Amino acid sequence: MATSKVLAGRIAVITGGGSGIGRATSQLFAKHGASVAVVDRTQGGADETIASLPSHTDEQIHKSFVADVGDGDAVRGLVAGVMDTYKKPATILVNSAGITRDQLMLKMSEEDFDEVIKVNLKGTFLMCQAVSQAMVKSKVTGGSFINISSIIATMGNIGQANYSASKAGILGMTMTMAKELSRFDIRCNSVLPGFISTPMTDRVPEKVIKMMLSLIPLGTLGQPEDIAETCLFLASPASKYITGASIDVNGGMMG
Repeated sequence: MATSKVLAGRIAVITGGGSGIGRATSQLFAKHGASVAVVDRTQGGADETIASLPSHTDEQIHKSFVADVGDGDAVRGLVAGVMDTYKKPATILVNSAGITRDQLMLKMSEEDFDEVIKVNLKGTFLMCQAVSQAMVKSKVTGGSFINISSIIATMGNIGQANYSASKAGILGMTMTMAKELSRFDIRCNSVLPGFISTPMTDRVPEKVIKMMLSLIPLGTLGQPEDIAETCLFLASPASKYITGASIDVNGGMMG
């Protein structure tokens, strides 16, 4: 069966695209016709994702970019690079870049707190701001911004005061952005993954994974493709009346 090209002619910027959820989303968006700008903090990861995408055509051009999403100058340079490559702004943005620096609150360093907030929360803000500014300046409408939050935003987790704060902040920020950007026909939604099998969760001790599995009604970890499919729905016209929403993708885990 032929794949529906629901994103044909669209440019999608995907941060954290070098692995995990970002890579799976890049692959799925490319499969459905989008030109994908894969953004990662390492060239190697971004290039590996690009190599896994369909070959370039006149209709689809995929390109890797390296940027620290927590740095305003780097983000603005990235968006300018996307404009230079495609000659028009991206209208789809998936903010999946994220890091952890886990430690009990009593022992957590200020540096580890700040770094997680910088990448996860500030990075999401800077990307949404820069891409929306490019769209407004070019008078391009019909955007969809998808911010990856986490189930930890709503239930907390021991050792992740910084991470839970960053992901909870994304929820409130996304709802505000949805209200502010609706006048430009830009929709903003957030996705809350549960425990997904990614390089980040690969570092979690096995005994913790077993404990988490006991709390998941569907009895298994999710896959990056599960989140990618939700992002595809939010990026496509099928969700044209959805903005300011948060969608749980967690196998029924409620905390």
